[in-house]
Amino acid sequence: MRRRRKLLGSSAMAFLFGACIFTLLPFSFLRCVQCQLDALSPPPLPNPGTFDLLTQVAHARLDNLTTELLSSKLVQEYSFCIEDPKADWDKAFNYSSDWNFFTACMLKVGDASRRLCTAAEVEIYFNNLLNGMNRARPNRNCNSTYWVAGCEPGWACMTDTEEQVDLRNSQEVRARVTDCQSCCEGFFCPSGITCMIPCPLGAHCPLGTLNKTTGICDPYSYRIPPGQPNHSCGGANIWADARTNREVFCSAGSYCPTNTLELPCSSGNYCPMGSTGEKRCFRLTTCDPKTESQNIHLYGVMLIGALSTLLLIIYNCSDQILTIRERRYRKSREAAVRNVREKTQARTRWKSAKDAAVKHVAELHAQISGRFSKRMPMPLNPEEINILNETETEMSDDLYPIMSTDGSRMPQQSNASSTGEKTESSLHIHTSDEKEDILGKFDIDSRNKDVKNKVSKGKDIHTRSQIFNYAYTQLEIEKAQQQQSKNLTFSGVLSMATNDEIKKRPLIEIAFTDLTVTLKGKNKKLLKSVTGKISPGRVTATMGPSGAGKTTFLSALAGKAVGCNVTGLILINEKAASVHSYRKIVGFVPQDDIVHGNLTVEENLWFSARCRLSADLSEPEKVLIVERVIDSLGLQAVRTSIVGTVEKRGISGGQRKRVNVGLELVMEPSLLFLDEPTSGLDSSSSQLLLRALRREALVGVNICMVVHQPSYALFQMFDDLILLAKGGLTVYHGPVREVEEYFAGLGICVPERVNPPDYFIDILEGLTKTSSSSGVNYEDLPVRWMLHNGYPIPPYMRTNSTGTSTFVMNNDQDHELHDSVMEEQSFVGEVWQHVKSHAAQRHDRIRHNFLQSTDLSNRKTPNIFLQYKYFLGRLSKQRLREAKTHAVDYLILLIAGACLGSLTSADDATFGFGAYTYTIIAVSLLCKIAALRSFSLDKLQYWRESASGISSFAHFMAKDTVDLFNVLMKPVVYLSMFYFFSNPKSSFADNYAVLLCLVYCVTGMAYALAIFLEPGPSQLCAVLLPVVLTLIATQLNGSKFVKTVGSFCYPKWALEAFVIANAERYYGVWLLTRCGALHRFGYNVNHWGLHLAVLILAGVGFRAMAFIGIVTFKKK
Repeated sequence: MRRRRKLLGSSAMAFLFGACIFTLLPFSFLRCVQCQLDALSPPPLPNPGTFDLLTQVAHARLDNLTTELLSSKLVQEYSFCIEDPKADWDKAFNYSSDWNFFTACMLKVGDASRRLCTAAEVEIYFNNLLNGMNRARPNRNCNSTYWVAGCEPGWACMTDTEEQVDLRNSQEVRARVTDCQSCCEGFFCPSGITCMIPCPLGAHCPLGTLNKTTGICDPYSYRIPPGQPNHSCGGANIWADARTNREVFCSAGSYCPTNTLELPCSSGNYCPMGSTGEKRCFRLTTCDPKTESQNIHLYGVMLIGALSTLLLIIYNCSDQILTIRERRYRKSREAAVRNVREKTQARTRWKSAKDAAVKHVAELHAQISGRFSKRMPMPLNPEEINILNETETEMSDDLYPIMSTDGSRMPQQSNASSTGEKTESSLHIHTSDEKEDILGKFDIDSRNKDVKNKVSKGKDIHTRSQIFNYAYTQLEIEKAQQQQSKNLTFSGVLSMATNDEIKKRPLIEIAFTDLTVTLKGKNKKLLKSVTGKISPGRVTATMGPSGAGKTTFLSALAGKAVGCNVTGLILINEKAASVHSYRKIVGFVPQDDIVHGNLTVEENLWFSARCRLSADLSEPEKVLIVERVIDSLGLQAVRTSIVGTVEKRGISGGQRKRVNVGLELVMEPSLLFLDEPTSGLDSSSSQLLLRALRREALVGVNICMVVHQPSYALFQMFDDLILLAKGGLTVYHGPVREVEEYFAGLGICVPERVNPPDYFIDILEGLTKTSSSSGVNYEDLPVRWMLHNGYPIPPYMRTNSTGTSTFVMNNDQDHELHDSVMEEQSFVGEVWQHVKSHAAQRHDRIRHNFLQSTDLSNRKTPNIFLQYKYFLGRLSKQRLREAKTHAVDYLILLIAGACLGSLTSADDATFGFGAYTYTIIAVSLLCKIAALRSFSLDKLQYWRESASGISSFAHFMAKDTVDLFNVLMKPVVYLSMFYFFSNPKSSFADNYAVLLCLVYCVTGMAYALAIFLEPGPSQLCAVLLPVVLTLIATQLNGSKFVKTVGSFCYPKWALEAFVIANAERYYGVWLLTRCGALHRFGYNVNHWGLHLAVLILAGVGFRAMAFIGIVTFKKK
């Protein structure tokens, strides 16, 4: 087995075996030709023409043998280091351009073919190199008992017989001990064998010269054997891996056109070690004589400058475009506001003048009627009334013209009475105030119809100015209607209720019976036997002390109770349906202000409106909805302000809270849940928010909200109240105006100058004692409410006697029993119970995420492609506002590239293995840390958006698309320093391709880490994984298990691609180094494209894993 391993290990030298053998065969053939020529006319001295003929014959024979070599099985089996055998053959052993070294050898030793190594001797030499021995293993010619001069390094001997030597013989070592001489120039003669092998192209193999000071044969490292005064320095003695010996390599700063000639590199050119010719330096670079590499740092500086200019142009131009667009948008909006305000003021002035004229006419009529007889009443002048009506009609036409079906203006007819009797009677029937209301209502309705007709035609509203004019005109009409509705008569209320112009929304009523919520795993009841309903068009407040289950109640109705068992009956519009079926028209405002801090107020609202409003809704209607929400929430002053984050201050906390509510209002919900929307707001802000919510209730929205001890003025703005006691029990559920009456019936009266909600909550908390005369304890209130409404009392709340005190005692006993059970439970039992509870919550969360329900909302939201477009626009703005963060990322990459490029240059012997190893670690670490921000910073925003029905796939793909800019730019940024400092032989394009695939792969891995882990652990893994995986992937002498694991690590794929791209640029004398290094690393030169494809596929796989995680483990 050991012998077999050695033979397999010598695979790195296999191509060299064949190359040397087939190279030596022409020299063997020359002996035959030379003998035939000598038989015809033996010359006394060598004739140069004869050697030229021999050279031509040898070249023809070499072409035939080359074809035979390249098609042999030997080359095909060991193609791991040879991608193009023909090209590598020509670059290493094609001496057709200059055969002088062989001609000189024949002139020196005569029959040179008898001194050439056979296949068996070549194998001895390369096995010696593989085993790291200084001398070849003992053989027929050189052993411990028999050692001739040809066994010394740099010397060779002839075969003992004149028979033709079969250079292909790999079984037998021929006797070769006669006529020992120094090795010919252009050949090398290894120690321990008595033959010579031709040096490859790019090598310099002159005769050695004795250095009397050191006793070494320069330029080689061997010495003359002691005790042999007639022995002189020979030729080259070794061609090995550049890691161990570089004696025959053409010196750095010089080039070797042949293997016997070395010339210094001239100015303006550079010559790396092993060069066969000069390489011209690039422009703008300086190359002194004898330069090994060109200084291309200037190109790095130029690339950095070009890259910086490009990034500045992109960021600045994009920012300027956004700024100009927002400025034009703002100007159009301000012009529309100014125009509508001027029209409204003009209408107000006209209305005041009209009222004064009508009053004057009435007074004039009264004076005239008093002077004349009552039998002959004088009618009001019809012309005067006609003038008034015509003027009013003319003004109305100027402001809001009524359009006909063909788009032309319709003439208005006078509504004046033709007879004075009718006019007089109308004046006597109505008072001036009633006439003002009726005329105003008629005016508002006509304006509303005019604008609606214009929108329905859709011909005149297409520019931004016209859209804003329409929106703000509608807002003024709505404000006038609200102002008018304050003092309406009963007939006016009926008229508004039956007005078709007021847009109604689908009505949703939720009724719940015996609603109970129990925490899984711990069997703890958070809500107990809650019965009631919340109705559309009403604002319901849910109140109670801490621990009463208010948020749990809201979550149970909204279908967001995770990790809990919800029992009881919930009916939606008197049907047993899931609230998820109405998800597109149900809004939920969380307790925390979950908004995008790097967007403006208006941008936050617009994104929610575009993604959640009906796709069939026109642009003017969307603008109207957004402007209505901004106006009703009092956000006009901060609409263009950044919301702000923890690091960057933005709008105030109260304004942020209103934006949080506005995100749900702009989607025009039919059912709206709010979890403590007034917490942190002052009284005025809270009333402003409640007025906006009451306006939503007027169009049929069912609003249910949790509030904490509101002020009395705020309390009176609610329609219904749900009051919960500790333990999730209902104390009161009904109209707000009847709550004090109900509690007064129980003997609990609210003292004067005390806020009723504060007083009720203090009683439920036990802070305020009820009066002794009432005979009611605060713990009895839930049972009293059930008895009041005739609800069945659950078994655990029933009393064993006539009073309710037993219930309280039983309830306390239940708590004590539960506590005693918890105390007796072992530590392992508690841990197991906690694990079960956590597993149940995770199971419920996954089930909720994949819950499929029939859509009953009758709303068609934008498709996934439109949402992807909206996400791209939003994310582009966010990235532009994070330009400083990205600039810091690029700067760190530049510094890393400069440091690693300067400290870890691409070593020729290992083809940059070490430098590329550090590159993979640095780039992976920096790119992962930066990519974590894509999903870790806005998890809460994503959870809220996905819960509302916005596409998760559009969100994920848009983020990945925007991040592609960084994926494309970061390799360029890093290579602009690393490549031009380390100066590897591989091209910039090859390095960029590998680094691009690497960055794409690690970015996908960062997505998965950010989604599956919390920010702290994800950052730790992002730092550790590149280091650990790279260490595993670079274990060359590790166990089989370690190597198997390393083959699945992305650093191995990237590192192999880097090394292969660099190794392919080394040829000629470097061929042995290339094959040895690739064999040692276990790389294959043909797998470069495969590894790039694997990196891309890994990036896609990590992204698929991240998407599955973001859909599966998102929180509701």
